[in-house]
Amino acid sequence: MNTNAAGQGVLSDAGLRRVLGVLCVTEIVSWGVLYYAFPVLAPGIAADTGWSISTVTGAFSVGLVVSAVVGIPAGRWLDRWGPRPVMTAGSVLAVPAVVGIATAEDVRWFFASWVVAGVAMAGVLYQPAFAALTRWWGPRRVRALTALTLVAGLSSTIFAPITALLVEGSDWRRTYLVLAVVLGAVTIPAHLFGLRGRWPEPPAAEEHHGDPGAIARSRPFVLLVVAIGLGSFTCFAVVVNQVPLLLERGLSTTTAAWALGLGGAGQVLGRLGYGLLDRATGVRTRGVAVLAATAATTALLGVLPGPAVALIAVAMLAGAARGVFTLLQATAISDRWGSTHYGRLGGILTAPAMVATAISPWAGAVLATALGGYPAVFALLAAIAAVAAVLAASSVPRPPNAT
Repeated sequence: MNTNAAGQGVLSDAGLRRVLGVLCVTEIVSWGVLYYAFPVLAPGIAADTGWSISTVTGAFSVGLVVSAVVGIPAGRWLDRWGPRPVMTAGSVLAVPAVVGIATAEDVRWFFASWVVAGVAMAGVLYQPAFAALTRWWGPRRVRALTALTLVAGLSSTIFAPITALLVEGSDWRRTYLVLAVVLGAVTIPAHLFGLRGRWPEPPAAEEHHGDPGAIARSRPFVLLVVAIGLGSFTCFAVVVNQVPLLLERGLSTTTAAWALGLGGAGQVLGRLGYGLLDRATGVRTRGVAVLAATAATTALLGVLPGPAVALIAVAMLAGAARGVFTLLQATAISDRWGSTHYGRLGGILTAPAMVATAISPWAGAVLATALGGYPAVFALLAAIAAVAAVLAASSVPRPPNAT
């Protein structure tokens, strides 16, 4: 039996592996259907319906913002009842949401369906999965979180080409209907039956961490929320604006796409190294170092004129920093305040980051117009990440007995 401080023998090692395996599968499918299918289908949606691409993308962004808002109460439910009811409910709700997107005949129904999808996202994407692994795996959570993000990182690799293949053989509506069936068939039974097991009580050693409301109002927590929000904005803005930047540098569309794809490979390598970073550094040093690396690689992309090999290498480094940042965010609460209120505090922490994710594509295009090109945008993004690194230095609370 597993006897770690968090689980108290609630799940055997086999049970822990089952939970991890279930979440790896359901995160791939949930991210693939609810997030990564959209960029592939968006041009076809706009062409078929006559709605502008900005309107279509706006509905998707509204869904992400709704997910951020709903994630806050969802975090409280996670702390109280555990991931099984929350993630099962999210899966059940996601199916009619995707069906609604597929069958929307007017823009109001399309937006309403994405609002429902946003509620579902709050119950099935990373945050509840992180909460589950953090409480059940306890001191071994970094290993479990690393495995989850490595496997789930394949979601775009799997679902982007599958979605493209489906839409080539039919249209975007039928494609979304097929994906809705896949989503329901995989995630509903997986969450309902695969996440069984008593939700463990918080570790007794964390009793000193105090009231979650007081923590959420504390200066270190507020600074952490701002730092993670700014870091998320930089990371996602770099992803969505990297190809236009490289095109301005003279790279072909194919080469720029390869650079973006290899950045994804760098992301995997970064996550593989997070366990070593976790063991070798303290909470403060780790947070500052990851955000500083994000700032540095973003700045390099902005100022390096070429050649293509150098730009691709820097894109991989930026991907590695982005991969480590995901795990930094996943462990930020438990590293500072333990797992007792992980769901509630994680929901608050994630909300600004989700909003930043939602606005980053729009913001990048607007800033490029205002600043005269993408190199200046990347310089600004690097400065934002540097500010986040400075804030992260003050985001660690004092020990309870410190004066």
